[in-house]
Amino acid sequence: MQMKSEIAGKAAKQRHIQRNIDAKDKSKSKAKQQGAMQAGARQYPEPPFPEQHQPKPGKEWAIEPAPLYDAPYYLGSKKLDGKVALITGGDSGIGRSVSVLFAREGADIAIVYLAEDRDARATKSAVEAEGRRCILVKADVSERDECRNAVAQTVKAFGRIDVLVNNAAFQIHSSEFAELTEEHFDTTLKTNLYGYFHMAQEAVPHMKPGSAIINTGSVTGIDGSKALVDYSMTKGGIHAFTRALSGNLLGKGIRVNAVAPGPVWTPLNPSDKEAGDVSKFGADTPMKRPAQPEELAPAYVFLASPHCSSYITGEILPVVGGY
Repeated sequence: MQMKSEIAGKAAKQRHIQRNIDAKDKSKSKAKQQGAMQAGARQYPEPPFPEQHQPKPGKEWAIEPAPLYDAPYYLGSKKLDGKVALITGGDSGIGRSVSVLFAREGADIAIVYLAEDRDARATKSAVEAEGRRCILVKADVSERDECRNAVAQTVKAFGRIDVLVNNAAFQIHSSEFAELTEEHFDTTLKTNLYGYFHMAQEAVPHMKPGSAIINTGSVTGIDGSKALVDYSMTKGGIHAFTRALSGNLLGKGIRVNAVAPGPVWTPLNPSDKEAGDVSKFGADTPMKRPAQPEELAPAYVFLASPHCSSYITGEILPVVGGY
């Protein structure tokens, strides 16, 4: 048995360790990080943002501060040289940045968008500034015939489709479950699930071995969101669709993956949330800020390029700013 003096000595040792840790914790709390985490090539905006609210589907040109999409420090290296990418929701947000980086990697781009002509023209100009061709296709992806037409226009213009990025989405919060109407629910499902299904089914017959489909999922499809019950459900469905379709298309040599973003500064959010909530958007993430579109786009390049991800299919890649 240990002597009382030995036990007392060990207890004193534990208290000494405790005092040291307590002192360090106090000093850390005084010097606690005040701003958002900045780990990129340039400084990214952090909340609070100006209060703002937009009508659907949202205008990128009207957001303050303007989303950062052009990734000036990202150098292309022919990862998609000579390929053709069809990108839904490519006029703004993540889709715009993906369009620009795909072009920088050597791809020609077909942008499918719903209504925002000014945003679409700006994205087309940005793609062409990278030395690549770009067409704009106005389409409602919830409608099968419009998806078929978008694919047909892409094939007519470029002769092929190597990469399909399903990115178009509808999102609007409903804080009370009882207030989630059937019209609201149906619009979310038709855009986010039917749209991905229609586009994939129309594009696959034009895709050869080595092609890729990338779906935009969401952290809400992993964790859920109490104010986005319908949207969370569709994003979880997109993750399952990705995994199931990847197995289905293995024999055709077509890889299918998804990127699951956390909060990203795009027109989707000022057209969803109230102005006061937009001001604080992304502040509750571990990095204390939302991502900018150019922080997401390299993940799409990685999954699109057979040079980078030829052995990856059926995966959901979270880009959520930490857990």
